[in-house]
Amino acid sequence: MSATTGTGLATATRAEHCVVACAEVWRDAGEVLASPMGTVPSIGARLAKLTFSPELLLTDGEALLMADVPSVGQRPGAVEGWLPFRQHLALTASGRRHVMMGASQLDRHGNQNISCIGDWARPTRQLLGVRGAPVNTVNNPTSYWVPKHSARVFVERVDMVSGVGYDRAATAGPSATRYHRVPDVVTNLGVFDFETPDRSMRLRSLHPGVTVEEVTEATGFPLVVPDEVPFTRTPTEAELRLIREVVDPKGLREREVPA
Repeated sequence: MSATTGTGLATATRAEHCVVACAEVWRDAGEVLASPMGTVPSIGARLAKLTFSPELLLTDGEALLMADVPSVGQRPGAVEGWLPFRQHLALTASGRRHVMMGASQLDRHGNQNISCIGDWARPTRQLLGVRGAPVNTVNNPTSYWVPKHSARVFVERVDMVSGVGYDRAATAGPSATRYHRVPDVVTNLGVFDFETPDRSMRLRSLHPGVTVEEVTEATGFPLVVPDEVPFTRTPTEAELRLIREVVDPKGLREREVPA
């Protein structure tokens, strides 16, 4: 049986801590377009819109700006604008978008791979292809969501660069660094950033129940680990109600991050 809060709400699950960590990516973002990719980031973006980032723009995943906040998987009840692909690209190029992508591989400087595994000349696995990752990463803030933290994902060197990391952006010069920013990496184990002198990945918080040893063992390169690592904040009772009753009443988050 799960423990409960004073008002009877069950204690937050690991998935719900991940939702809140993803929502924090868009805290006080203002009127920018949120582009979450994945179930937990989609729930997080909706939670942010309903709480601390009311000006956030959300789409239906196609070409409509939503005027309300429907539950994940449902069509909006009201629409406030049309966002065709050309306008979406204009937002991307001007830095007025914060995307949260996935990653098949991610290295210590934030280079992302979603294209192939193995040598480029003869890869062992074909993945999505680079898609919009290069444009995203050099033109607007790009965070990452990894539902299963492992050394297969967090590697010393990605097999192919799809999304541009800090080291490669710096090498390319001002044209690449002007809007380049990788604010957050959220996984099922914790939250990470690149706020270090050499822009290498740092452990920022652990989800409750996770240890530093678990994280370092599941990472294929040396992480920067502060002397004191806090826990990821727990959802408030109001946030839990929104997650469970409004945004994700079907509990899809628990499928992506099982208890």
